[in-house]
Amino acid sequence: MILQAVGASSLCLPSQTTVQQLFSVARDAGAVPDISLDPVLTAFLSMESRASLLHQYASLQRGMTPEHLDAFRRNVTGELGGSARVRHGGVGVVALALSLLFDLVAKQVPEQQGAAGCLFGIRRSSRIGRLIHSYLRQIPGVANDAEKMAETTELYDNWLKLELIDHFERMTNKKRMSSEAMRQWLAGAAVHLHMRIHQVRLKSVPPGSAESLRLSYRTAFSQLVLDYASYLRRNVRETPPTGTHRPVVAQPVGQTPEATTSHHLPHNGTERGLSETNGVGVAVCVGGNVSLACPKGHLNRTTADVRNSTTTTNQAAALTRGSNEVIGHTSPSKRGAANLSSGGGGTEHTTASEGLLVIETMRNVSHSVQHHACESPVIEQALATRLLDAQDLEESRDFFLYSHTLFNDLLGQRGDFDLRIRWRKTL
Repeated sequence: MILQAVGASSLCLPSQTTVQQLFSVARDAGAVPDISLDPVLTAFLSMESRASLLHQYASLQRGMTPEHLDAFRRNVTGELGGSARVRHGGVGVVALALSLLFDLVAKQVPEQQGAAGCLFGIRRSSRIGRLIHSYLRQIPGVANDAEKMAETTELYDNWLKLELIDHFERMTNKKRMSSEAMRQWLAGAAVHLHMRIHQVRLKSVPPGSAESLRLSYRTAFSQLVLDYASYLRRNVRETPPTGTHRPVVAQPVGQTPEATTSHHLPHNGTERGLSETNGVGVAVCVGGNVSLACPKGHLNRTTADVRNSTTTTNQAAALTRGSNEVIGHTSPSKRGAANLSSGGGGTEHTTASEGLLVIETMRNVSHSVQHHACESPVIEQALATRLLDAQDLEESRDFFLYSHTLFNDLLGQRGDFDLRIRWRKTL
């Protein structure tokens, strides 16, 4: 632990409580990054793919009216070229493609919206996102034609392979590492591996081709985790509040002034920020939803226009004015002055700015955790360690650590999908 590495006699050694409070501020604000593999991918790119697809297919139809249900089945069948049975429809990338198709048809999403929003926790507008989305939308029309399916998969396999190589180089050698970049690479590598596995099922490539790809991605992921840890240590920055805060007379239940946070959002209620990889204004994506749409309640909290200099000591003064605030206090209309409402009859007065915690570009949160300014460097390193520990890296790493038996089971996985299947109402 970072704190234990500093001499006990240091006057600038922060307490564990201070670090925990700051981590809680980031977590509660949704500012803790998540680079884990999206659960939709872990569900459908597994031996449980057929069960996952059956569950989704039944769940989508259960709440439909007879008219909507008839239209849903008719539109899905139309996308499949008039067939109600899909070859290999219950396994791997084909099951994943059918899941996306069912979701789009059920929600009646116009085709022109296909390039917008998120897919498996990454932006569809990213190069990796575009390739994955385009491939999955091609599958329903060619799945029942073994030759066309093999040709299409081989084509996208090559394109995605080249993009992943380029993406890896950008992250490792061109200093383009970010949480968004990690999510893109991980999602791309997972789909690419299962493209190769499906080619083995189609007898287009030998089994050894999929195994060598799995091993290369296992090695690459381990390297990226090390680079990401270094990236966090370089980018996490924290400044304490300035000025003297008088004690609060009364506090709302479960809240302390040290953990008060503010989240700066645009006035339209949506959260948008600069891309973490290229500076272009885009929506930030977070994964983890079965419906394959962007979760509305778990978007990353961002500060709309924090100044570029995130390593200087005046970060706390670079907050956007006119933001929406969470329970705890009202945003100061002017920097350098704030009147914090406790919500319980007491007030706390301050004559200066709040502190600022910066995780990475456009992932920032203001805070009121009091500590000495000289403690910030140690706090930053301790928080970087906590942020890395918060990632579900084991599950992502396990995705490329299949046992020999399980990997052979995946290669031999078979199972068509019949749209006429019936389910029990009790499901």
